[in-house]
Amino acid sequence: MVNVYEEIRKGERGAWVSIGAYLLLSGFKLISGYIFASSALLADGFNNVTDIVVSVAVLIGLRISQKPPDSDHAYGHFRAETIAALLASFIMAVVGFQVLIDGIGSIFKGGKQTPDITSAGVAVICAVIMLGVYLYNSRLARQINNKALLAAAKDNLSDALVSVGAAVGIIGAQLGLPWLDTVAAIAVGFMICKTAWDIFKDSTHSLTDGFDEQELSDLRSTIAHIPGVERIRDVKARVHGNHALVDVVIEVNPQLSLIEGHRISDRIEERLQEVHNTMHVHVHVEPKL
Repeated sequence: MVNVYEEIRKGERGAWVSIGAYLLLSGFKLISGYIFASSALLADGFNNVTDIVVSVAVLIGLRISQKPPDSDHAYGHFRAETIAALLASFIMAVVGFQVLIDGIGSIFKGGKQTPDITSAGVAVICAVIMLGVYLYNSRLARQINNKALLAAAKDNLSDALVSVGAAVGIIGAQLGLPWLDTVAAIAVGFMICKTAWDIFKDSTHSLTDGFDEQELSDLRSTIAHIPGVERIRDVKARVHGNHALVDVVIEVNPQLSLIEGHRISDRIEERLQEVHNTMHVHVHVEPKL
């Protein structure tokens, strides 16, 4: 378990990088949006505000998940980051709906002011910075095999694309179509809500012990190739943080000794941990009749 906790501590670096970037960029975008009268840039800034919440939630979850197992949490506290992500999804949804309401409301107000072209440059600069944050977090996430940080990296990439979309809307407004800036703002609102829904769906799926069918099939395939396994009667798994808890029922030659059956169980545990990054594997051995 020492390696697991070390990976989590490394993952905190990525969360801090995201928080720092979002703090700077959200302030930069919101101030620039007000100065240059860009609805798209303002919406993008509010999007980054929600991303701060998400990054802080990931950081808090990573901190809590490092607590060792105790009498109430025999498997540790690794699900804390999943709960934090679930709470963050609600906050993101609220902000996303607010951006949509403001954007749609501006359509009926009329007299839309054309945003300054400088705001497009601001959006492009922010997109480049966020792309750099994505590359850093993506590389770190793959090095430590941290799914939460990898998801945060994908959110960094989507933010870079949102900034590009805002720039497109602003430039379009310069071409005599000021309503494109409002449309871009509404599109950003939809993207915030979509991201919130994806996080909510993934979090609730994990918290209700849902497990990907393809991954379960891969686990079964790995177990089937272990020497001594005659038949797999059942395989169950659930997500616990970035790792999986697996329960396996296998059948072996009834002539095998207890020691030999135990060795097969050990090989299954070692192989699943090596290939599938499982945290705990419980193997029940039955005689093949």
